[in-house]
Amino acid sequence: MIRTLHQEGATREDIIAFIKKAKTKKTSPKLDVCKNFDSTKLKPVLPDDAPIAVVLFAGGGGVEAGMVQAGIRPVIAVEFDPSKPDLSRAIAKNHHHNFSEYGCKVIQLTVQEVARLGFIGFPRRPDYLHASPVCANFSQAHTAKAGKGGETTDDLTAAIAVAEAIRQLQPRVFTLENVPRYQNSQSFSIILSALEQEGYSVNYSVVNMADFGLPQARRRLVLVASRGFRVAFPSGAKPCSWYEAIAHLIPTMTDSQLLPKQRQAVEQFLTANEPTPLLLERVGGRNGMKYKPGHLPANTILRAHFTDHKGCNRSKFADIWLPDGTVKSLSIKGAAILQGFSSWYELPKETATAGSIIGYSVPPSFATQLFMSAQSILKGAKV
Repeated sequence: MIRTLHQEGATREDIIAFIKKAKTKKTSPKLDVCKNFDSTKLKPVLPDDAPIAVVLFAGGGGVEAGMVQAGIRPVIAVEFDPSKPDLSRAIAKNHHHNFSEYGCKVIQLTVQEVARLGFIGFPRRPDYLHASPVCANFSQAHTAKAGKGGETTDDLTAAIAVAEAIRQLQPRVFTLENVPRYQNSQSFSIILSALEQEGYSVNYSVVNMADFGLPQARRRLVLVASRGFRVAFPSGAKPCSWYEAIAHLIPTMTDSQLLPKQRQAVEQFLTANEPTPLLLERVGGRNGMKYKPGHLPANTILRAHFTDHKGCNRSKFADIWLPDGTVKSLSIKGAAILQGFSSWYELPKETATAGSIIGYSVPPSFATQLFMSAQSILKGAKV
């Protein structure tokens, strides 16, 4: 630009003035999501004519929590996992507790069963259709185990059912979320093919949700598809550390004691760093103790953190070490905030169920940004 000014005969004073103006020019402010964590205690009230959504593989409703925050009404949620029937029923019950007032009906069948029935009772041409297919066989933690992982018949039939939902329901916008490895699967190809055949414009990418203000490093595949118009990804938000997000809750958390491996990790950290709050996992960490200093987002939250190998409650799943030597046990409420849940969402008392909802969910704070971005386009689209 300076060279262009020279070519146009600008004086030295003109160039200096241009440089000063450029230095003082403010960039567009990023959304400050972190300051909103735990502050949205009032449940959103939606108008009767709010856009409607159908959700497949709904879980406890993380994506729905983001939808209602963006002004979208979930009307049908399909939730049943035959591999964990009791847990799935408990999760569906909690979904009903949180979203029934919006008129959302929870269907406790598999997505494959719903597809075989022809999506009876489902609205045609809903504003949104979302799917988060079961990701266990594509997750890095699962495939790292000997003899585990690999795409199954259930994965493929689930993808075929999602493709059929796209064809039959014809949503204005289709969204999908899954672990990064899902993009290399035949299942994903089946869904992409259906979108292409139906004339949808598709945009997908692996994103780190910490770049969107989530106080947690969480890489996920996110897809947005629309027809007749194009929906862009949200622009991102200011970074948020785990400590910044839950510092106000720490005094209320239960006192704890570090395990030997946690104490060792703290000692090793202090040999090279100034004291700072540390979030330390109590489970996992095959390649060393997993911890995060207070100025960074937390490590990825997984369902496995909250349950033992039998699926029972863990009394403790992570600890917070403070520079004064205080140790607190991370609470379920704290974990929910790190996953982007607002305070109005009510979790069940059982740690295993609550932790499963948290670990499985699309972070609601990210979902809100995604659907607000979609809404800004959808309102002006004539389709």
